[in-house]
Amino acid sequence: MSLQDQFEQAVAESKNLPERPDNLTLLKLYALYKQASSGDAAGERPGMTDFVARAKWDAWDALKGTAQEAAMQQYIDLVEELKAQ
Repeated sequence: MSLQDQFEQAVAESKNLPERPDNLTLLKLYALYKQASSGDAAGERPGMTDFVARAKWDAWDALKGTAQEAAMQQYIDLVEELKAQ
């Protein structure tokens, strides 16, 4: 199974975890997903009044320079950890 296939499977499995992850873990999943699927953060940083969008963008931007394959593997590993809890 290719890394892309494993990543897509992990994305599907992330929607059916036994417990909803905490907000920091959800942000990490979001950021790894965006980095793996789109590369480095793009566009303007959302304004101070949009707290959720700003937190998501900042989490994604923190991964700048991470290779898409590395982000995929980290996402897969994190989903596996969450499934085991």
